[in-house]
Amino acid sequence: MKPDLNLDRESGVPLTEQIVAGVQGWIRSRDVHAGTKLPSIRQFAADYGVSRFPVIEAYDRLVSLGYVDSRHGSGFYVSRHAPANDECQGTTDPRRAEEESIHILQQFNYPGEHLKLGGGFIPEAWRDIDGLAQAVRQVSRGDPLSMIDYATPLGHPALREHLHARAALVGIHTNVSQILITNGASQALDLVIRYMLKAGDTMFVEDPGYYNLFGLLKLHGVNVVGIPRTVNGPDLDVLQEQLKRHRPRLFFINTVFHNPTGTTVTPPVAFRLLQLAREHGFTILEDDIYADFQAEPTDRLATLDQLEQVIYIGGLSKTMSSSLRIGFVAANPKVIKDLADIKALTSISGSLFAESVALALLERGAYRKYLDRLRRRINDALGATVQTLEAQGWEVFAKPAGGKFVWARVPHIDDSQQLVECGAACGVNVAPGSYFRPHSETSPWIRINTAYTNDPRARTFFARAVELEPARESVTAE
Repeated sequence: MKPDLNLDRESGVPLTEQIVAGVQGWIRSRDVHAGTKLPSIRQFAADYGVSRFPVIEAYDRLVSLGYVDSRHGSGFYVSRHAPANDECQGTTDPRRAEEESIHILQQFNYPGEHLKLGGGFIPEAWRDIDGLAQAVRQVSRGDPLSMIDYATPLGHPALREHLHARAALVGIHTNVSQILITNGASQALDLVIRYMLKAGDTMFVEDPGYYNLFGLLKLHGVNVVGIPRTVNGPDLDVLQEQLKRHRPRLFFINTVFHNPTGTTVTPPVAFRLLQLAREHGFTILEDDIYADFQAEPTDRLATLDQLEQVIYIGGLSKTMSSSLRIGFVAANPKVIKDLADIKALTSISGSLFAESVALALLERGAYRKYLDRLRRRINDALGATVQTLEAQGWEVFAKPAGGKFVWARVPHIDDSQQLVECGAACGVNVAPGSYFRPHSETSPWIRINTAYTNDPRARTFFARAVELEPARESVTAE
């Protein structure tokens, strides 16, 4: 039986994701019965005019999510255990998937020469372009096979040794068998979600938090519950109340220099979080992607727990190079083995060339010297930004101890969409705070990347924003 799908090649949403979301919605609509045979991969590709590759990956995801059964030699069938609409609060449809992807793509689509004030990237001028180019030449000349060979699913052995040593710097005592290299932290998140969750499961996230994760969870049909982020970390009172209502499998936490608030989890909150995880049987997925921005390491949840109740994610993409896409997972050996199997099935391996270039930078010591310069620049920009915002009449959620983000608002503005429009008129791009909330709830806050605040356009925006009149609600006469 052919699903009724509308694939849009112009939407910016990958075809695989559109197919997964579309088939999920078709199955949950009850228009199709359990046991119904789906078109073969070849027939599906022909029916919708796409290549077989996105169909293969989509069917694989649907099987792992529990919507479809794969019968060897026979084909693919609607699972008898597939959730219906009323059984899964966290599911999504193609339109919702497209809305989530727009949030993700927004930071890449700045019109003209607009200032990227709300983006997540370090300015090009702050990067070690020369050191990166030298490492590329070194690898190209000394190890030409790395430009054409596959990496192993676990990743380059020598790079895993370095990442193991970097985890030790923050007190996480692992061995190399507990390290898996991924294609950035994004793949690490996707692998853990595939491994730990199925459609209808519940995952706790921070509110505000990482928007890319929210869309990914909804694509997988996971029920998303937001826990407010305070200046000290997740709100423990709300967390304990939600634990009375839900049984989460995972809780995603960005511990150090949180995106978007810039805050860091304090030790008392960290200890209590681990206690609650043990008491209620959920795993903490700790995102430490901004670790290298911190000059003096503080304890992570994985430091206190030593990977018993915590899966730890880190990476080099935020500092070394966004293009190299080097992330990693640290977990107990069984989890790493299972994640490596999923990685091999879904992407075969990572980029041996990217991993070799990253290794060359680490071995030469160039990365350490670059980090020293980068931290000084970021800390100077952070202090200047907070001072400027407060002098202009803005409210800062917290004064971060480091990192590149400040979460700020204009006190009399209730919906940050007004700030987005004001910024656009000043040649500045920011995203509304709703992008950072689990279900796109309205927010007065915006994320500011402090690396760009010395630009005159940013200063103009800060001044004009405080002059805005509050939006008035329309009143309809009865």
